[in-house]
Amino acid sequence: MRAWVVQEPGPITAGPLRLVERRVPEPGPGEVLLRVNACGVCRTDLHLAEGDLAPRAPAVVPGHQVIGRVTASGQGARRFAVGDRVGVAWLRGTCGRCRYCRRGRENLCPDALFTGWDADGGFAEYAVVPESFAYRIPDRYDDVSAAPLLCAGIVGYRALRRAELPPGGRLGIYGFGGSAHLTAQLAVAEGARVHVLTRSAAARSLALELGAASAGDSEEGPPEPLDAAVLFAPAGDLVPRALAALDRGGILSVAGIHLSDVPPLRYAEHLFDERQVRSTTANTRADGEEFLSLAERIPLRVLTVPFGLAEADQALVALATGRISGAGVLLTDG
Repeated sequence: MRAWVVQEPGPITAGPLRLVERRVPEPGPGEVLLRVNACGVCRTDLHLAEGDLAPRAPAVVPGHQVIGRVTASGQGARRFAVGDRVGVAWLRGTCGRCRYCRRGRENLCPDALFTGWDADGGFAEYAVVPESFAYRIPDRYDDVSAAPLLCAGIVGYRALRRAELPPGGRLGIYGFGGSAHLTAQLAVAEGARVHVLTRSAAARSLALELGAASAGDSEEGPPEPLDAAVLFAPAGDLVPRALAALDRGGILSVAGIHLSDVPPLRYAEHLFDERQVRSTTANTRADGEEFLSLAERIPLRVLTVPFGLAEADQALVALATGRISGAGVLLTDG
């Protein structure tokens, strides 16, 4: 099978990924083997390729927004039948025993494993996944549209919930890529007034088209105080601006796995009046099930840019240079 591997992390323009031939993996106990149909291209894949995230496995295959069909099952795997359409997300495994797992916060498990980081992901023609960490996919989404739901959608959903936006509240969204454009639609559907702050004029136009109340440059502030905000851009210098834009008691949720350094904060301007800043770490399986259930009922418009599997390195370059509107998706038949 064809698969992309992180050969030597470095600048994406220097070609840190290599397209190689590998044997089709065999599913182990409790696992299913998928013929990959589509795999979303995430900024986390870019961080892995460039070394912002140190690879945890040699020559690992990136990709954690995987849509495929079950072709085989390992010993004891009975949840899915051959031919079922299955989704694979970032969270791949947890210990199930630690205090975090027992409290329903498995995303914080110290022994958590992640797809495309600890184990091979979906930048390949085949992938294996523990069946207990796979998802059934809503029928209303085709493979290309469904792929970004598995991370951009799920993690954006968790980040939104971490922001504790009150009903009918005012939400700020900083950055407007693959995850943000889904989260914004969800918030609008739930009755929020959404204000998008992004440097991209095209992204601002898209935000308004998707129902945002306003869309301005990230260098500027929103037109009204915010009850909550979600930071999707991996830019630490936006943290003080977002905090300053919050109303009293507002919460800023940071959605990314990587963030550049945050400048010094001034207590009176950024944190007083019980403003808060929170990180978002991966997701739980409950987050995934809840989000996909909502996506079944709310017809999310998933903007995608398709690439053939042979173009995975080019897709990451396009992501790094801001040339993808919505979410990039690899198709294994290309």
